[in-house]
Amino acid sequence: MLTTKDHSRFQEGFEYVYPVVSRRAGGVSLGINLNTNNACNWRCIYCQVPDLIRGAPPPVDLDLLKNELSIFLDQILRGSYLEDEVPEGQRRLNDIAFSGNGEPTVAPNFLDAVQAVYDVRARGNVPDAVKTVLITNGSLMHQAKVIRGVKELVSINGEVWYKIDRATGKGARLINDTKVSKSRIITNLAASANACPTWIQTCLFKLDGLNPSDSDLDAYCELINEVKTSGIPLKGILLYGLARDSFQPEAARLSPLDGGWLKSFANRLRDMGVTVNLSI
Repeated sequence: MLTTKDHSRFQEGFEYVYPVVSRRAGGVSLGINLNTNNACNWRCIYCQVPDLIRGAPPPVDLDLLKNELSIFLDQILRGSYLEDEVPEGQRRLNDIAFSGNGEPTVAPNFLDAVQAVYDVRARGNVPDAVKTVLITNGSLMHQAKVIRGVKELVSINGEVWYKIDRATGKGARLINDTKVSKSRIITNLAASANACPTWIQTCLFKLDGLNPSDSDLDAYCELINEVKTSGIPLKGILLYGLARDSFQPEAARLSPLDGGWLKSFANRLRDMGVTVNLSI
């Protein structure tokens, strides 16, 4: 049986497509892993990818991607896969998600991969209610070729889940091991939200036994307020804590936050007039 604790990319022996039970999706998410070499342009310290490297993936074999996705969708929509492999209460296909072992938009033919999913969905009569989700760190949203792919998602019930774990340059270096400015975050978030319905996704946890600092939380709330006042059409925030072990060197320093603490912070954001979906 699939569980929320296991997001293995190779349960079925496929190269690109893998199933997970997702807390945030509330059902089965059919993942598409474009980063088959475990390469990413960021290195988040809570990342569950083993042997993660910095860099970009090879070009996607589009024919293989289409074949794998077609096979799995047929098993889920017309076969017994949900009954055989998914716990009761989770037996629904919520989405097809570009996620996997690195940043999907770094793939050299990301746009072609989006179009491949469009083709498979159309041929397989996938219900319109099934979403197509891009889970991204948003770092390349200023690139025209990436935004073209994001715009293509709209025609297949697309959503973007845009990672913002910290709102300061110092925080991004600590948690995501990357350099990104507040102005770049807002500019790229605006580009995403104006191209496709976009949620911010934020992972919070204890580091060295300590909750996120008040200054980090204040900076995050200030960023959200600036997003609201600037008119960026944000859907809301997907706020979640740790559910699976990190495979990064910092793993032993990480631990889950108390559920009550997360609920309190979620309510602080809701008091700002923002929709918040919380997964503890």
